[in-house]
Amino acid sequence: MLSSSSVCTLFRSMLPNPWSTINPVRSKNYLNRPRLRNPIWFVKKMRTLHNEQFTADNSAFLNEVKRETVLSAANRNHATLLQLKDGQQDSALAHWSPGLKRTGVIAKKIGQYPLWTRNGTKVRTTLLQIIDNEVIKYIPPEQYQPAQEPRHRRLWRKPYGCLLVGAENADLSLFSKEYAGLFQHSGVLPKKHLCRFIVSPEAQLPPATPLTVDHFNIGEYVDVRGKTVDRGFQGVCKRWGFKGMPKSHGVTKTHRRPGNIGAGGEKARVWPGTKLPGHMGNRWRVLRGLQILRINRKYNVMWVRGSNIAGSTNGLVYVYDTVLPLRKHCAKRGPAGQPQFPTALAPMFDEEDIWLDELHDFRKVSITYGINE
Repeated sequence: MLSSSSVCTLFRSMLPNPWSTINPVRSKNYLNRPRLRNPIWFVKKMRTLHNEQFTADNSAFLNEVKRETVLSAANRNHATLLQLKDGQQDSALAHWSPGLKRTGVIAKKIGQYPLWTRNGTKVRTTLLQIIDNEVIKYIPPEQYQPAQEPRHRRLWRKPYGCLLVGAENADLSLFSKEYAGLFQHSGVLPKKHLCRFIVSPEAQLPPATPLTVDHFNIGEYVDVRGKTVDRGFQGVCKRWGFKGMPKSHGVTKTHRRPGNIGAGGEKARVWPGTKLPGHMGNRWRVLRGLQILRINRKYNVMWVRGSNIAGSTNGLVYVYDTVLPLRKHCAKRGPAGQPQFPTALAPMFDEEDIWLDELHDFRKVSITYGINE
């Protein structure tokens, strides 16, 4: 006859292990590691510079040729916009409809500046400047085969193409021959930065089409994608904001340590996603639903609501239409009207500086003085 202890042991062995059925609440994406180098399929960008021993006259002549090349490229961009507007291009421009996805732009984060509404509320904004954005190439959906498949590609109802956009002109003698060959058939000067945007086939643009701040309208909502500042290896107090242990009363050498991580017992492992010391920064972050409050067409600068856009000053960010369902065009809380589709062929306003109606425009007189009789 079995004893009570053996019965309890037999019954306990028949029950499943509770630790084997618990799913960890914290999770971590192992593919989201900081990238310190470009992929191997990227061509070499900068070439090795040598002392060519040019004379002063030769250097002046080369600078003049570079200046004329840039001016001719700017005139060609203006002619391309006029051809698109008049319908002289081979592909006819499509009209915008809900569900179509247009291209974004490459901007530079140049600082932060406060604005005020008419009732005196302070609004913190970030200034983004669009510098020399041009279309390099369009890849149709049947030819677009990226090295890394987009995350939601299997959920696409309609196939999307790819639009390659370049930004910021630079000295042509600094680029390698392989990198400059990417711009050979586009008629565009080599750019310092490149980015691919997923677009609908109806939103394709011919090469050498410029993208300016007129691509967006006042009041629209955008998503801004940038890379955070690289802080290196940091502890838990700076990386995760831990309070730390007390500074006195018997605490010895544990002031800024993480403490117990709660991984004892039958688990006997560190759960993925535990907040521990490690590499901080240098990761891509996206802020969604940021409203455009002000636009300056002279310098291609737009003021975007928010002061926590990822990246340092003069860092690059990617700006495109928001994916939030309540902030899109024709949504309940979205902006009124239609976007510039596929891009702005002509400016909507003649003014250089455009403000949102809710903001207080400091160019206008707000206080008037009169003579009391």
